[in-house]
Formats: sequence, C-alpha cells, structure tokens
Amino acid sequence: MFRTRASLATLLVAAVLAGCSTGGSSGDKASPAAPAGNDGRCDASGADFAIGKPGTPELLEQARKASGSQMGRILKPTDMITLEYRSERVNLNVDDKGVVTRVNCG
Repeated sequence: MFRTRASLATLLVAAVLAGCSTGGSSGDKASPAAPAGNDGRCDASGADFAIGKPGTPELLEQARKASGSQMGRILKPTDMITLEYRSERVNLNVDDKGVVTRVNCG
C-alpha cells in the first residue's frame, strides 16, 4: 500500500515538474544563422543603438543580428521571466511606454 502511494506521489510530482518546464517562451525568437566568429553568443554592446527606440519585433531582429545572438526577446516591466542565463540570447528591456531602456545578454 505504501509503495503504491509513494509511486503515485512520485508520478504526480514528475507530471507537475514536466508541466513547469517548457521548451521556450513565446517571446523568444530563434534563428539558425549567426555571424561567424562568436559561435552565436551575445555581445550586447553591438545592440546599444536600440536604447531610446521603440521596442518592436523589427528592432529586436536588428539587435539580435548586431549582437550576434541566436535569439532575442523584449522584456516589459511587468513580464515574469526565468532567471537562467542564455549566452546566445539578447534582451531588450523596455519601459511602460515600450521604449528600450537597456540591452543585455541572458
């Protein structure tokens, strides 16, 4: 009886954890092509031109290419985000009005 309950509890925990881990978020935009020499890793200084501009998908794509990143996302002040560091991702942080205030990798 105890083994059955322990097995069911283990399966329940595994199911809950599997539901929490996703393959990515809807804000991530991936691209297979990256400039040669950086292995797809982000260099945020290449995308500093985006600061002060409206955060649009087009600007995100320009920043992604300029930083050499494989993917990018726009982060709003109210967005809930995970804290894992992804060296191949560029982040455009925007304010309440949608204007880019910070560019960073991760």
